Amino acid sequence: MLVDQAIESARRDGSAADYLAMEALSKAPTVTPHRTRADATDALKLSKDPEIRGKAALAMAMAGDAAFARNIEAELEQDYPLSTQVQEYWLPTIRAALALQAKDPDRAIELLKKTSDIELAQPCLCSAYIRGKAYLMLGDGKAAAAEFQKYIDHYGLVGDFTWGALARLQLARSYELEAANDPAARERARTAYQNFLTLWKDADPDIPIYKQAKAEYAKLQ
Repeated sequence: MLVDQAIESARRDGSAADYLAMEALSKAPTVTPHRTRADATDALKLSKDPEIRGKAALAMAMAGDAAFARNIEAELEQDYPLSTQVQEYWLPTIRAALALQAKDPDRAIELLKKTSDIELAQPCLCSAYIRGKAYLMLGDGKAAAAEFQKYIDHYGLVGDFTWGALARLQLARSYELEAANDPAARERARTAYQNFLTLWKDADPDIPIYKQAKAEYAKLQ
């Protein structure tokens, strides 16, 4: 009910498309793909703005719907050949997310080289999060931690965006990888897990990623 009211309010002030696109992107790592698709599809019905389309495509790439994401990616490539934001941020970030889904972290990191100079001026540090996930997939905890730390160092760019909290979980996982070579990283991992679980203490206990985090933390005790 509250979500419906928020959407209706957003419609009245003209920001409904962005609200829905952000909902899709924010929840993509934590909900089923069909819920992400519903918000992304509704956002695209309301607006063809390139940032809305970028968020929707990235959400669906993160949710594992490659066909949906690639369709929007192709539209953006064709419609905005001279846009720095599209060409240097949204397209490489969407493509990197698709590369992660294909289990190709090296490709994701290569694609995201384009975003590094401008990502701090773009929405929600999405490229840093995906780069961090790529380093985690490669088993490079130190490099991954540096990416997720950006969410803490630049909190003002993130606000209450869900990936800000999730970055703390990914930071914990990064430190846990580091602990294999640096025993001190184990305590950093414990602290990062605690920070995430505190932030999400009121979350639905059945959310899979929340359950995973609690199980991982328990193993560190």
